[in-house]
Amino acid sequence: MVQFTTTIHKFAKQGEKTGWTYIEIPADLAQQLKPGNKKEFKVKGKLDAFPVKRMSAIPMGGGKFILALNAAIRKGIAKKQGAMLKVQLTEDKSEFVFNTDFIECLNDEPSAKEFFQSLAGSHQRYFSKWIDDAKTEPTRTKRIAMAVNALSKKWGYGEMIRANKKDNL
Repeated sequence: MVQFTTTIHKFAKQGEKTGWTYIEIPADLAQQLKPGNKKEFKVKGKLDAFPVKRMSAIPMGGGKFILALNAAIRKGIAKKQGAMLKVQLTEDKSEFVFNTDFIECLNDEPSAKEFFQSLAGSHQRYFSKWIDDAKTEPTRTKRIAMAVNALSKKWGYGEMIRANKKDNL
């Protein structure tokens, strides 16, 4: 496990990362977490007292990595850009677990399931994570229905989200 204190940063202009709030993992500490690695990997631990798991450590060159702090994490730590954060991390070797209700619904829609299985693993996880991030059961149920419907139309996650935004305009 590595422990350090760092500052919370936010990208101004950084391509797809523009606007992201993040922390840096220095190269020497990244090497302690996963020696010899230069690719994305998962970590778990605590940000202050807030527990985290399966967070992606993203390579940024020069051996350093970043952890993106999404809205749920920022709310959990109650801190924003510029604040200091105590970090405790270790590599997370756990396997991703798909939302079971989502998988059950896919089993009832063979064409949607077939398309889902043709997607890259990372794209499959987008759907499940989005469903799991719902704060209420009605929202979770709505997201499962939207996902299965989109997959039956052979839409990926991005297409589903864009179509939903058009419908709500």
